[in-house]
Amino acid sequence: MKKDIHANNYRYVIFQDLNNSANYFIKSTIETKETIKIDNQTYPLVKVHISSSSHPFYTGEERVLDIEGRVDKFKAKKEAANKSQQARLNSIAKKEKRQQDKALKTQDK
Repeated sequence: MKKDIHANNYRYVIFQDLNNSANYFIKSTIETKETIKIDNQTYPLVKVHISSSSHPFYTGEERVLDIEGRVDKFKAKKEAANKSQQARLNSIAKKEKRQQDKALKTQDK
């Protein structure tokens, strides 16, 4: 093993899941500005959006975890695309109707 390539500043850190407030007490070198007091001891705190205690794969629950609005953005884009496609189809249908009406008028003469 090579010498002096591994970090020396391992310390206990609390990782907190924001979905269900589960805390994990783990040794880490991660830098953080927040702290938390547990059992009269202060530990660095790292907040995570998802962990094994809230991830649907591990919990078996089927739910949508959307912190940043990605699902809403996708649905809005899809709805806009459907509206634009429907508008194009309506426009094509109107043009065809006009052409049919024009063809009927010329046949009647």
